[in-house]
Amino acid sequence: MGTLTLRRRITWGDLDALGIVFYPRYYEWIDEASHIFFNKIGLNLGRLLKEREIIFALVETGCHYFRPGRYHDEIEIITELKDLGEKTLTLRHEIRLSGNEVLLEGYEKRICVRRLEGTNFEAVPIPEDILAVLRGQLQRGRR
Repeated sequence: MGTLTLRRRITWGDLDALGIVFYPRYYEWIDEASHIFFNKIGLNLGRLLKEREIIFALVETGCHYFRPGRYHDEIEIITELKDLGEKTLTLRHEIRLSGNEVLLEGYEKRICVRRLEGTNFEAVPIPEDILAVLRGQLQRGRR
């Protein structure tokens, strides 16, 4: 797969009082794209947590805004694996108008964590079988 592209139309409920996309919406769309990306490569995060007691939790996010999204714009959300470490991975996101004008570039750094008792987690190395899948995606994204 390499990269994931989602398409959507900006709706009235996505806007703030100025008539442009309310910035938390971008983070919602990025998070949704990440979950779909993981699912498409066979790493459903809900199933990983339920069956293996691990998940990729957010540790850092950021966005650089170039222009506002407006009501009824058709947009594309492009997601790719950008970096892979022993315990972490970084997903790069680009949101652009269907005509290719970039609205924003963003990223998420996620860390592999294992669930402990209650609501506690600990960072753990990414298991080898999952690392192999992620390495394959990293290679596809660099072609």
